[in-house]
Amino acid sequence: YGRPLALLASLFFMWGFITVINNTLLPHLRSVFELDYTQTTLIESVWFIAYAVASMPSAFLIERVGYKRAIIIGLLIMAAGALGMVPAARIPSYEITLLALFVIACGIALLQVAANPYVAVIGPPESSESRLTLVQAFNSMGTFFAPYFGGYLILSRTTGGNSLEGAQLTAAERLADAQATQLPYVMVAAVLVIIALVFWRAKLPALGAATRRAHASERTTVPLWKVWAHPIYKHRNLAFGIPAIFIYLIAEIGVANLFINFAILPEIAGITPAKAANYLVLLWGGMMVGRFAGAFIMRAFPANKVLAVYASAAFLVMIGAATLHGPVAMWCLILVGLCHSIMFPAIFAMGIKGLGPLTEEGSGLLIMAIAGGALVVVQGWLADTVGLQNSFWLTVACELYVLFYALWGSKPTNALP
Repeated sequence: YGRPLALLASLFFMWGFITVINNTLLPHLRSVFELDYTQTTLIESVWFIAYAVASMPSAFLIERVGYKRAIIIGLLIMAAGALGMVPAARIPSYEITLLALFVIACGIALLQVAANPYVAVIGPPESSESRLTLVQAFNSMGTFFAPYFGGYLILSRTTGGNSLEGAQLTAAERLADAQATQLPYVMVAAVLVIIALVFWRAKLPALGAATRRAHASERTTVPLWKVWAHPIYKHRNLAFGIPAIFIYLIAEIGVANLFINFAILPEIAGITPAKAANYLVLLWGGMMVGRFAGAFIMRAFPANKVLAVYASAAFLVMIGAATLHGPVAMWCLILVGLCHSIMFPAIFAMGIKGLGPLTEEGSGLLIMAIAGGALVVVQGWLADTVGLQNSFWLTVACELYVLFYALWGSKPTNALP
């Protein structure tokens, strides 16, 4: 399965790359449209609301058309959304920008529902966490390069990207800055179409019967208002894994999307957004290194214990980011990237372990939980209300739940005690 996994790694790279372009796009749009923190983080919330909307329909689509065709459809949906950023920049329009990003995220949700369980179950169950973490490391490789791409093609080519916090732009400067996003997204769309063509010609092995979607009669016996009585939630690792993904995404997205705004504060580093983008690379680079290392560490140690160590470290460095001042606070926020590295793949792999024919439904629910990133708007509201630095206490609380999941909630069992 080496070749299929290598091909799937390209998907992980691309959706990580495109997602993290948002980290440089948000401070750019904040300047162009003169947004406060709440309005800025609302852009990212719309992105993650797409996961809630598209994840379960994606599971049904995979059932009908198969993994390969679903992946191709997802790539083309993403390309269409990327092209939608062109008119959004030319007008410019805040609303069309939100719509285009929503479409891109819907395509990514489809890829996530298809690719994550495929990687997790394609090999031996005992190494699923290690295998998924390794492939997710290529996702982090995409997140590592994205700030360079966005910083060079968006922030460094705009007036707002080279201005210190508080600088006022003229209407003409904001219009010119808005149009700087056209070229990067046309390039992204072209690459996505090329990858779709590669997958169209590739051969992917089918998953075994043990992981095929449950029969319709098994999925519709529980009324909607009693959804938590569904047999799938009797798996403790999934029942607590869904909120673990949801809560973890609040932490990851809040840190990543507010990093540049945090670094440019005079009391933190006092640098321009373009320079802050270079430090953002280190945050995502730490996540990439942590995932490559974690993939091998989890071959020697139980995944839940490794996750507990990473969650404890994240808890400590986030306290530093919320209380310290000067560049040291920025470096605490950079270090949390390393601590966050294995959290998503470890939680996901442990969450679907033992689901058998319910694997695709469980995968859809876990991917839908990525919608937790939409609550970054809550952190934006906190930043406007109590200050940007104090808003990171929300992240501290998120790390505690991940620690709880590692120590107890992730234990595989077919029924809750």
